[in-house]
Amino acid sequence: MFELDPRLEADSHAVTQWPLCQVRLMDDARYPWLILVPRRASAVEPFDLDEVDQTQLWQEANRAGAILKTETGAAKINIAAIGNIVSQLHIHVIARKPGDAAWPGPVWGQGQAERLDHAALAETLTGLRAKLIAPQDNAPQDSTQ
Repeated sequence: MFELDPRLEADSHAVTQWPLCQVRLMDDARYPWLILVPRRASAVEPFDLDEVDQTQLWQEANRAGAILKTETGAAKINIAAIGNIVSQLHIHVIARKPGDAAWPGPVWGQGQAERLDHAALAETLTGLRAKLIAPQDNAPQDSTQ
């Protein structure tokens, strides 16, 4: 049965459920940053998913990236599956712009996360949900795998 890693839960906020992934907002005001977590037990690497889920994962990462790029005016979208600290398979989708806190380097290990205050979090989640939730996303999901 799928269970979200406690560190991912502590560092991010639930936005919505897509056909494969739980979509989460990273709690760092420095970057527009989504995390996609496939709801598949024991998945550590993308190749741990069957071919159908691998395709779905890439489609969902592309969808998240396209939405972030449009909504933020990002110069570049970084999509990565690192997982050295949290082994549960998760994909980072991060909107980047020249002059952001880590530009042009990677966001990992650059300063301290700046938590979203309550008002900013509520506003960001509302805006993201309006963009990320589509009617097909509300279909029942199989999370028993």
